[in-house]
Amino acid sequence: MNKVVAKISAKRQLELPTEIMEQLQPFAEYEVSVTENEILLKKIRQPLTWDELKRRQDQLGPDPDEPTLEEISEIVKEVRQELRSKK
Repeated sequence: MNKVVAKISAKRQLELPTEIMEQLQPFAEYEVSVTENEILLKKIRQPLTWDELKRRQDQLGPDPDEPTLEEISEIVKEVRQELRSKK
């Protein structure tokens, strides 16, 4: 982590250097913790919307390890047989 200098303006606003501002997204919200010697900004993660979740799922594509219906049926049959044999 590189250290940079930030300043407080005459209007008591925190002025962050350009290299820091370029890493921040517009409208993002941050939790601010203040101690005697430190100010910590922690990005607040917004919960995913259904649309965003679907978009991410579509980007990933189908799961290559997803079992077929036939494989699922075979697993169910095997489990049922095991349960019957234990009775």
